[in-house]
Amino acid sequence: MRMVDLIQKKRDGHELSTEEICFVVDGYTKDQIPDYQVSAFAMAVFFQDMTERERADLTMAMVHSGDTIDLSAIEGVKVDKHSTGGVGDTTTLVLAPLVASLDIPVAKMSGRGLGHTGGTTDKLEAIPGFHVELTSEDFVGLVNKNKLAVVGQSGNLTPADKKLYALRDVTATVESIPLIASSIMSKKIAAGSDAIVLDVKTGAGAFMKTVEDAEELARAMVGIGNRVGRKTMAVISDMSQPLGFAIGNALEVKEAIETLQGKGPKDLEELCLALGRQMVYLAGKAESLDEAEELLKEAIRSGKALEKFKVFVASQGGDPSIVDHPEKLPQAAYQIEVNADADGFVASITADEIGRAAMLLGAGRATKDSLIDLAVGIMLNRKVGDAVQAGEPLATIHSNSEDVADVVELIRANIQIRDHAEAPVLVYAEITE
Repeated sequence: MRMVDLIQKKRDGHELSTEEICFVVDGYTKDQIPDYQVSAFAMAVFFQDMTERERADLTMAMVHSGDTIDLSAIEGVKVDKHSTGGVGDTTTLVLAPLVASLDIPVAKMSGRGLGHTGGTTDKLEAIPGFHVELTSEDFVGLVNKNKLAVVGQSGNLTPADKKLYALRDVTATVESIPLIASSIMSKKIAAGSDAIVLDVKTGAGAFMKTVEDAEELARAMVGIGNRVGRKTMAVISDMSQPLGFAIGNALEVKEAIETLQGKGPKDLEELCLALGRQMVYLAGKAESLDEAEELLKEAIRSGKALEKFKVFVASQGGDPSIVDHPEKLPQAAYQIEVNADADGFVASITADEIGRAAMLLGAGRATKDSLIDLAVGIMLNRKVGDAVQAGEPLATIHSNSEDVADVVELIRANIQIRDHAEAPVLVYAEITE
């Protein structure tokens, strides 16, 4: 088999066999096929697409290129959630204890964040004493005991995806649906869960800017998951403005606690219920999505979900008293308000630019080696559609430096006030098959 023949075959719009796809992935992982040939292959896929079977084969070839996580020692149906990324995306901090409180195992592996705020593990480390370094035995043991644990990513998962992702980034092939879908799904499948729920974002703060593109990606990933034996569903959700009010690690932990108490932002609660009901249904704990949603609402009302969060925090070395005393979370030295300069309604809050403002404060990483300040961030005081009067706060900057003129300017430029505005739709669609 020759790589040049496979490039030509895909370039001409023909379907590759399972064996041919494995040849490409295996050869590239072992450095037997050069970057320039895989670049040509990626461009051929970009223009000619792949069939559902090819997409599933590419995904599984990348899964088998490295380690896979065996969660078989964990009792029950393991359900994982993946978000394609956003600003103020605190859903995992709410969803994990909420779903686990219904006796569903949530074995979560999470990486560090690169961008406007930290990843889930960074956010959890804002809790005094909390640690994500667990042995495999401790991880499995905690999930079996408490139905919930979060561990930092380790091992050599999907090395083929890491190589291909880096190459796509410099060859203008990032936007290819089969390449995006197989990249995301290979990591989720290698992580060992039985069922997967996907939160596919759309809007200014998302990779997929239109609902149509987001739906195409969601259907591709759901198709891959179900084809390879992982029950998979997806939600298409809005990221034209930040989710919730908090952007920043400790600030997001506090907001997650408030949501588990039933006092959180309505959009964050709505999205957690939309994703959570799919997780509960796929785990076999409800006969319908609507029944699953009612179970989740009751877990919040009864305090079960909040109690599960406390147990989770304590079992990984954290201080559960932060639930009742959020002032124990890291606090920034300065709070600086950014006020509206006119009466009207908030017409837009550009999510990715507000995220960039939080990163400038130190809430996120500009590079892999950047240090995160867990205390800093931005609290929005208004969302799109809300009325505001001149002089009222649009946002509050939490900073450890008094000099935040550049952040103030960035926030002002990206919160638009008009004579009329309506709140955007949050959940556009559910992909359930």
